[in-house]
Amino acid sequence: MNGKRIIYRIFAVQYPEIMKRFIFLAGIILLSGCSAKKSPSVPTGNWRGVILMQGTELPFNFAIDSTGAGYQARLINADEEIQLDELSFQGDSLVMVMHIFDSELRAKINGDSMTGYFIKNYVENYRLPFRAKHGQTFRFQNADENTEIDFSGTYEVIFTNDAETTPAIGVFSQTGNKVKGTFLNPTGDYRYLDGNVVENKMHLSVFDGDHVYLFIAEKISDTELKGTYRSGKAWLQDWTAKLNPDAKLTDADKLTGMKPGYETIPFSFPDPDRNLVTEKDTLFKNKVVIIQLLGTWCPNCMDETKFLTGWYAKNRNRGVEVVGLAFEAKDDFTYAAERVKKMKNKMNAAYPILIAGNKDKKKASETLPMLNEVVAFPTLIFVDKTGKVKKIHTGFSGPGTGAYYERFIEEFNATVNELLISEKAKSE
Repeated sequence: MNGKRIIYRIFAVQYPEIMKRFIFLAGIILLSGCSAKKSPSVPTGNWRGVILMQGTELPFNFAIDSTGAGYQARLINADEEIQLDELSFQGDSLVMVMHIFDSELRAKINGDSMTGYFIKNYVENYRLPFRAKHGQTFRFQNADENTEIDFSGTYEVIFTNDAETTPAIGVFSQTGNKVKGTFLNPTGDYRYLDGNVVENKMHLSVFDGDHVYLFIAEKISDTELKGTYRSGKAWLQDWTAKLNPDAKLTDADKLTGMKPGYETIPFSFPDPDRNLVTEKDTLFKNKVVIIQLLGTWCPNCMDETKFLTGWYAKNRNRGVEVVGLAFEAKDDFTYAAERVKKMKNKMNAAYPILIAGNKDKKKASETLPMLNEVVAFPTLIFVDKTGKVKKIHTGFSGPGTGAYYERFIEEFNATVNELLISEKAKSE
């Protein structure tokens, strides 16, 4: 008899329980080794995605990069790329978390294609069909190769929804059949729109990880446009536009104000670690304070936070502080704290951001009763060293607006400089 078999039998007779456990564990290891599946491989490079909404297709571009240990992705809209560093596999599906937003693309990989859904986790039953094809770099299909129509220019725009109208400014630039631009309305902008001329019509889209916008317009004269605007599952508006290089909107410094009898913004809110912070804390004493009303669900707030983060790093030693009041998608402190922590981490925001309440504007207005109303997120409130409110700027014209963004930066710095200089003069 083989020597190994003799030793095995002796060990089995003398230590039967140990042998049973050994055989059981060996079986588990063998089975798990046989059943383990490798995560699907994902072709790297350029992809063209399509989100199906309202019976039509919203195209966007993205890229997937290999990190060696996994994958990362980039959402591409005109001159912007948004980095996505949370890609993982759950079963046979690739899950791409959308930057700071509580949303994701979830899709199965099939060679050079993927199919699945765009999902907003913070909105009940929000799932839009999604598909993508590897190697495609165009935006809209069948773009006019030799179009003679030019949509470039600054336009005075009116959006219409039933009996309601909203003024806006449209700014577009065109090279060949490629068009990019944005819309500015009284409370913000539509960020980086990207598209093409197709069948003599301007097609623009954006997917920033949270918002899905689709604009289509045609020229009805040399100076006029007529179009439609779709957003998400159901929002649909008509719009018209007239060329007007001097188009203006309501002054963003006059939309939100203080109620009669109020001069200050007393606040008392917890930070994500439940530490209570008030306007009387040492951090704000004898300093100019900029209060930011924001939400982590808000792409314009992402742009403003990016600006404030860079500005604060350069100016915090001048006697100025920034504090954010976050109004989140759910009335749940733990959820809100997790969203704010993620935003602070990804945006490298060094200033405090407090949990202030729900994103519903009516509820936010009740939280800050000294304001006539909370008109929009984001909103900036400028407070002097004595605690008095000196200016309230509603909305944000972000980097996708070009000259309007540069103008905002100039006015922002002028306001802060004026407050710092005036306070210095008083003390001398």
